[in-house]
Amino acid sequence: MSFKKIHPELKEALERLKITEPTPFQSKVLSKIKGGASIFGLAPKGSGKTTALVISTLQKLKCEEFEDAPRALIFVKDKQAALELKQEFDKFTFRMSIRTYCAYEEQNIDDQRDDIYDGVDIVIATPKRLNKIFYTNGINLNVLQLFIVDDAEFLIKPQLFSEVIRTPESINKCQYLVFGTKFDDRMQRMQDSFMASAQIVKL
Repeated sequence: MSFKKIHPELKEALERLKITEPTPFQSKVLSKIKGGASIFGLAPKGSGKTTALVISTLQKLKCEEFEDAPRALIFVKDKQAALELKQEFDKFTFRMSIRTYCAYEEQNIDDQRDDIYDGVDIVIATPKRLNKIFYTNGINLNVLQLFIVDDAEFLIKPQLFSEVIRTPESINKCQYLVFGTKFDDRMQRMQDSFMASAQIVKL
């Protein structure tokens, strides 16, 4: 997908950020994601995976807020990773109405539930905190369109991995995107569990 075939607000953001051409990895993966495929996106650090994630999410959600329940859920390693990814989204969205929210352990969970209930479009969360919020009925995943794992290498701990793969059990229909550097045993288990039809896109 070239940057010409995207939502006008997203195109405007790319121009403002002086992002004029997709990286080789983005050229391979963006059109497949836009077409609705679930993807394992594998490329070295610095290949543009994070920007591909942001562009794909905003394109899917049409760069605008919609009702109250989140439409994209992104799992990250920890608080720092959550805040850094939100910062990347903020670079694109400060002129858009779309709402991005971080959920991690260092916050008060009651406040998090209230914030999410008030209405968000994109939730960036650690697996532990997302599951705690979900199992106390603090987040509605019924209209979720995108389930994303960013830098999947962090799922080396069995508990974190279990918390991530448990979530799709409560999702009806969704597009799954997992980004990392290589296809390993954890990704194979995801493929066996809930990403059987996913395509592998490598750089």
